[in-house]
Amino acid sequence: MSFNQEPPYKHGSLTKTAVLFVNLGTPEAPTPAAVRVYLKEFLSDPRVVEIPRLIWWLILNGIILPFRSKQSAHKYATIWTPEGSPLKVHTEKQSQLLQSNLTARGIDVRVEMAMRYGHPSVPSVLDKLKADGFDRILLLPAYPQYSATTTASIFDAVFSHFANIRNVPELRLIKHYHDHDAYITALAQTLRTHWEQHGRADKLVMSFHGVPKRTLMMGDPYHCECYKTARLIAEKCGLSKEDYLVTFQSRFGKAEWLQPYTAPTLEKLAAEGVKRLDVMCPGFTSDCLETLEEIAMEAKEDFLAAGGTEYRYISCLNESNTWIDAMADLVVSHTQGWPVNLSDADQQARLADAETGRRQALALGANQ
Repeated sequence: MSFNQEPPYKHGSLTKTAVLFVNLGTPEAPTPAAVRVYLKEFLSDPRVVEIPRLIWWLILNGIILPFRSKQSAHKYATIWTPEGSPLKVHTEKQSQLLQSNLTARGIDVRVEMAMRYGHPSVPSVLDKLKADGFDRILLLPAYPQYSATTTASIFDAVFSHFANIRNVPELRLIKHYHDHDAYITALAQTLRTHWEQHGRADKLVMSFHGVPKRTLMMGDPYHCECYKTARLIAEKCGLSKEDYLVTFQSRFGKAEWLQPYTAPTLEKLAAEGVKRLDVMCPGFTSDCLETLEEIAMEAKEDFLAAGGTEYRYISCLNESNTWIDAMADLVVSHTQGWPVNLSDADQQARLADAETGRRQALALGANQ
């Protein structure tokens, strides 16, 4: 194996810590060509599709990409903003606000964001951090619930990149935080705020992204972690088992996925006489195609067409203060033992820079 050429090691260099916040990814534009590039990278990941490579290559390139790219591009166009993809815009703002929050706490780290598929890529950001002298990196996935199809794929990208690096930085990986109290508190606050503004519906549906059922049978903990998240939210909000349902969305292909499926469940609820419905997606930390188009638009149409009268989608955590606090709590707890505390003088100087970043992030949100 040959390793990448690196600058000579300098003795006595100060340790520098970075947080890499990684989300799934997004096309660069809501066009068939851009979506095709994104889908090819995404669906070529063996963590995402566990089908023999040759068979899947033929299906992907011969059937899926030629037909689905145009269909998906149309869906992306319905949710695209002047600033770009909602997922990327939210992830960027979350990173900026997390930086400000940590600086205000006296934590000396740099926060960077990356996308598992698309740009900025995980390898490109890791190279940037290494070039800037960061020798300790905390990896924070945007996925609260662990799955081999998502979180493990991020880990693969990191380990694969460093396989060709001679001087590998110290790494810490946050596997999951599906039951972290600050994360649950942020979701519960989002739900309570919605109720204060609109009142409670007849039923609450918590829709999580689906995965093939075989992943559960083969040992993936995702299914159980989704249910635990939902149970903890319900407990914190005083809900009984009859007040809410857990469902799974975004099924792809003909294989059986985790059930109950979201869309058929909503139609069934309407047919059974549920008139007012609240729907939230606790597994998504940023609004994206799957929440804004699939749940807020398509699912609403299905529910109303089946006899429901009021359908309310509850936005993801996005830039809520409680979520930014929760992210910061995760960073603080997982950097224990690393020298990340700022001196008073450094903290004041960086607070000024962080405040500028915070205002820019909030201004970006106000323009959406």
